[in-house]
Amino acid sequence: MTTSPQLSTAFGQRGPRRRRAAAVVFAAGVAPLALTVLAAGPAAAHGSMTDPVSRVSACYAEGPEHPRSAACKAAVAAGGAQALYDWNAVNMANAAGRSRQIIPDGKLCGAGNDKYKGLDLPRADWPATELSAGSHTFHYKGTAPHKGSFALYITKDGYDPSKPLTWSDLEPTPFLKVTDPPMRGGDYVFTGKIPARSGRHLIYSIWQRSDSPEAFYTCSDVVFGKDSGTAGTPAPAASAPTDREIAAGAAKSTVQHHHASTPPGAPSNAATPEAPANAAAPDAVSDAVAPDGAGTPAPRELAETGGDGSASYLAIGGAGAITLGAVTLFAALRRRAAAGRPGR
Repeated sequence: MTTSPQLSTAFGQRGPRRRRAAAVVFAAGVAPLALTVLAAGPAAAHGSMTDPVSRVSACYAEGPEHPRSAACKAAVAAGGAQALYDWNAVNMANAAGRSRQIIPDGKLCGAGNDKYKGLDLPRADWPATELSAGSHTFHYKGTAPHKGSFALYITKDGYDPSKPLTWSDLEPTPFLKVTDPPMRGGDYVFTGKIPARSGRHLIYSIWQRSDSPEAFYTCSDVVFGKDSGTAGTPAPAASAPTDREIAAGAAKSTVQHHHASTPPGAPSNAATPEAPANAAAPDAVSDAVAPDGAGTPAPRELAETGGDGSASYLAIGGAGAITLGAVTLFAALRRRAAAGRPGR
């Protein structure tokens, strides 16, 4: 390790004052280093809807570098491939239940984030999931679990996918809202009733954390009945990324990919009891979450603050060791100075 001239001079001189000065210089040097270590580490990503599959998840499954569908190719051309590698981080850090106020019309799918602007392209050929009205089990891949509420909205009758999506295109209240759903097989799983529709529509989800103002967003293109597509050509069926595909692309992501484990004895992707029809819903200008602890009880593996925390704990441990070393050295030099013993 390279030593600064000031540090070398301080340690090279004998005498209590010089030794104390050296300790101060050393401690001053390692303190910023400790803070840097504490701040280092990848950001934790969080998840996306996989049933019905979101636009970003479907395009990621096609391959960020060479997607197959025309819509996903256009999304990459508009926003780049990195947005797809970071498929599980379409978020607003300070949403705090104010999504309608802070995300502009026409930018709902990308959460007002320029990085994800390709997801906002108005097209009638996005890869879509075939649905029917009635009970449906939803899956939301959670790569870093958090406590919070999911609110699902559907577009109104007369929705035109060839125009930019606006808040007024969505029903004012969610058709399903659930708090702290259980996680199974790496997915949040919850069941609800999909309203009757015909043709192409969109399901918009808001996952508002209750332990943070952060919120996450997805746009899932869906088709009720036969999809006429563009110029009579049906849009491709959407498929969600597999765990193998997620792992293969994780190294190119700028965010951390962490998978929660399935509790012992819990069946993978099992359905949960259907949410009550009168579940709490936000008003037309707010998507504030229900109080923490309401709704479905949170399972043990549902983290309070998200992620496994291993990177943070390692960083804290390393920084603590550096700081402890500086403090120990400082104390030893002070004892030598008090005893009148020369340093070496």
